[in-house]
Amino acid sequence: MNMGQPSMNTLKVTLPESADSQALPQGNIKMSARDVKVFYGASEALHGINMDIYENEVVAFIGPSGCGKSTFLRCLNRMNDTIDSARVTGKVTLDDQDIYDPSLDVVQLRAQVGMVFQKPNPFPKSIFENIAYGPRLHGLVDNKTDLEEIVESSLRRAGLWNEVKDRLDAPGTGLSGGQQQRLCIARAIAVSPEVILMDEPCSALDPIATTIIEELIDELKGSYTIAIVTHNMQQAARVSDRTAFFHLGNLVELSATREIFTNPQDTRTEDYITGRFG
Repeated sequence: MNMGQPSMNTLKVTLPESADSQALPQGNIKMSARDVKVFYGASEALHGINMDIYENEVVAFIGPSGCGKSTFLRCLNRMNDTIDSARVTGKVTLDDQDIYDPSLDVVQLRAQVGMVFQKPNPFPKSIFENIAYGPRLHGLVDNKTDLEEIVESSLRRAGLWNEVKDRLDAPGTGLSGGQQQRLCIARAIAVSPEVILMDEPCSALDPIATTIIEELIDELKGSYTIAIVTHNMQQAARVSDRTAFFHLGNLVELSATREIFTNPQDTRTEDYITGRFG
């Protein structure tokens, strides 16, 4: 550390007691990125990202605005394909399968790697139909009874069932912001994904709704692999097993969350988490 700089004891992030740097996921690699670059026209937004994401872990992506964390997240289910000027190079795999293989069904990929966006975006349909849409589209149900079971199960897993079970025909857009976000999580769960991507899922929510979503993330990681972009370092500390710090399109550091916040290896990481920039 350079002389004259504030020490790490200026850090204001509070780590939960369970954030043990040794208690890391020991499972298989679920997704892998090798030398991933993203270009918007002639501008290079990501500079050769390498990362492994493990089964049943929560990995948080942090960094200042415009650092590339959301751009990288969108590489993991090819959402950048929807941007005309975007071009992705390198390799991203899901269970060792190249997700950028031209023969791959992108619709199926996005069922396997679901996404929850920053702003809740329920369909302009009933609560029931918001959840039922995906299973119908992907042919996951043969009859109404199976569909009803998927809808109830998904809403239960998203912690929303008891709040909406008596008004499933009501529009999803009529729910509160936090309920809408849980509805979107239930919608993602309904198609049996393996990975859930979350792009600042709590940034538009009040503290109570944020707490509910964070508790839900902790429950869901038993069944899913989760990658979350957050601008809130306290949130990263609370919900994640590992944290990746991005800066200017580079992956600067990826380590156990406790290590990132108490013993970062790169001065840029330390400068960011201690508030010297960002």
